[in-house]
Amino acid sequence: MRLGKVVKSNSHCDYVVQVHDDQDVIEPPQADDYGLGSFVKLEKEDGRHWAVGLIYNSLLFNPMFLSSGPRLSSEPDPLFTPDLISETRTLLGIALVGWMEVAGDSSYGVHGIPRVVVPVNTPVDTMTPAEVHCFHLNAEKRPQFCYYSHLLRSGGNFAAQLAQQTLKELVDSQLFTGTDQRALEILWRELSWKNMMGAMR
Repeated sequence: MRLGKVVKSNSHCDYVVQVHDDQDVIEPPQADDYGLGSFVKLEKEDGRHWAVGLIYNSLLFNPMFLSSGPRLSSEPDPLFTPDLISETRTLLGIALVGWMEVAGDSSYGVHGIPRVVVPVNTPVDTMTPAEVHCFHLNAEKRPQFCYYSHLLRSGGNFAAQLAQQTLKELVDSQLFTGTDQRALEILWRELSWKNMMGAMR
């Protein structure tokens, strides 16, 4: 699903996405479509793939909040206020954690910091479970979770909880089997323990 577009960046790995509303598209995304920890891909309509990211934060922008200007005493009449539009916006913080590479008929993920700068207005879409699975496979089709330390540094104030939640969702998805699934479970339990002990200090 198309969520919105890139409007600015806070750093090379930290981008801000403006979510589409009913002024932009006929069927805008709903709140459940861009929850914390959702995987997104930044791609152009021409097929150029830029990066894969994780939603790590959200911000509601309302320019009318604490406005000291004049206000209407009742609901505006659309016949007399045709230019009155809503300027409230939902902004998402996206931490870039890697990108996708295509090898023949398949694709795999490369975890790390993308070298390229993602342009403004680049479309941002949610990733399907199959795409998330491919992103967590390396070129040898082995599972990988190499953006763990990077996410802890660039995931904002909720980085530890976000990493824990991401691991939990990967475990629950049952995308991996056997020793790969057990390795993810062990990593998730270890991080859960560290977060719990850190909260008790």
